[in-house]
Amino acid sequence: MPTDRESAPDSRTPAAGGGGPQPPQLDRRLGPLDGAAIIVSNVIGGGILFTPPQIAAAVPNAWLFLSTWAAGGLLAFAGAMAYAELAALRPRAGGEYVYLRQAYGQLAAFLTGWTSFVAGFSGAIATSAVVLAAYLGRFVPAAGNSAPLFALPIVPGVFVLTVSPQAVVAIAVIAGLAWVHRQGVGPGRIVGNLLALLKVSALVLFVAFGFSFGVGDLGHLAESGPVPVTGWMLALIPVMFTYSGWNAAAYVAEEIREPGRNVPRALALGTAAVIAIYLALNALYLFVLPVGELAAVSASVLDFIADRLLGPAAGDVMAVVAIISLAASISAMTFAGPRVYFAMARDRAFFPAACRVHPRHRTPSVAIVAQAVWSSLLVLASGAADALVNYTGFAIVLFSGVAVAALFVLRLREPDVPRPFRAWGYPVLPALYVVVSLLILGNGLLSNPVPTGAGALVIAAGIPVYLWFRRR
Repeated sequence: MPTDRESAPDSRTPAAGGGGPQPPQLDRRLGPLDGAAIIVSNVIGGGILFTPPQIAAAVPNAWLFLSTWAAGGLLAFAGAMAYAELAALRPRAGGEYVYLRQAYGQLAAFLTGWTSFVAGFSGAIATSAVVLAAYLGRFVPAAGNSAPLFALPIVPGVFVLTVSPQAVVAIAVIAGLAWVHRQGVGPGRIVGNLLALLKVSALVLFVAFGFSFGVGDLGHLAESGPVPVTGWMLALIPVMFTYSGWNAAAYVAEEIREPGRNVPRALALGTAAVIAIYLALNALYLFVLPVGELAAVSASVLDFIADRLLGPAAGDVMAVVAIISLAASISAMTFAGPRVYFAMARDRAFFPAACRVHPRHRTPSVAIVAQAVWSSLLVLASGAADALVNYTGFAIVLFSGVAVAALFVLRLREPDVPRPFRAWGYPVLPALYVVVSLLILGNGLLSNPVPTGAGALVIAAGIPVYLWFRRR
């Protein structure tokens, strides 16, 4: 098995035999805690604020409600361990792009990278930045002002860029974090870890305060009611979406030291931390509200619970927590996303400039800037980011399920290749993840065919782009 240095040679080192320079590589400077921080920042976002009431409505039984979160966590952990084996086997930048390319070919890999650039990372960054500006408007009203200053009709009546104070603030956040991550893994790691620490600390303190001093009733946790098996299984769908992002450390595997050991650690630690926080938050929700009342909450459940615990001060406190949480998520996506486009360009499947490594900072600087520019355009294209995120939400499940299935393909195709890490629970847990992913996709096609179909069109739009790159 090659060593870390051999598996990811420095791009400044000439190839053996005088064949020219090696393909661009990134420096290994991250540890397992850095990877875990990226996961925590990437996963814990808006989902935990809005999905619990939906799940409580489907599962009006306190213990079964909590069991959906435990089951979702188990599935996320199963997926994380499958990714851990794949990432340890091929510790390269790009995450599932690398695994799909090896297992299924370049087209499948390109489509996951295309979706990540067009919507998966860029759309989520744009949406998060706009919401962050709105929360900031609570303290600086101009920051949340969405009134248009002027509009630029790119395609009249179809595609219009609208500039508002809120959009300017959102773009400034995107540009600022892109600048930080372009400056090097060191500055990016410091900022990302600090934001992740603040996010986790705020949520842990909130849970501790709520159980210690909040007005609630532990009896709420014992409430029961009839729940059909189908209802419980359907509730897993929003739970799995809320857990999405557990694979974030795999995107930066090329920059993690001793990846055969530290990438699995990062995935395990990060996913386990998210599971613990989600279970604690949902237990607190039930402590404050009976499961029936939780199902009736229409706004952010975290804000609603905070209002019960903190009174009039809740709004300001939760706004600060939301700003920190959203900034951490944007930072994590700014870190992870460009590694996908970097990997694509290195394989000549994307614009060549995207695989340039900054000579001093050792970061994929062009890919970082490209993602920031596209995210900023989505901020200005009113509603485009939200639509793309909604349309391609199922793609997260699709590509992660296909990537976990790649574990079986590579085990069969390469049975004798040394594996620094083997997925726990193989083959049962990875197979379970794949089956649940298929069920989620099937439900999406049946219950929401329009957005799912639109998302499929976004993915399919990448096929002619792929063919264009092939011709080049």
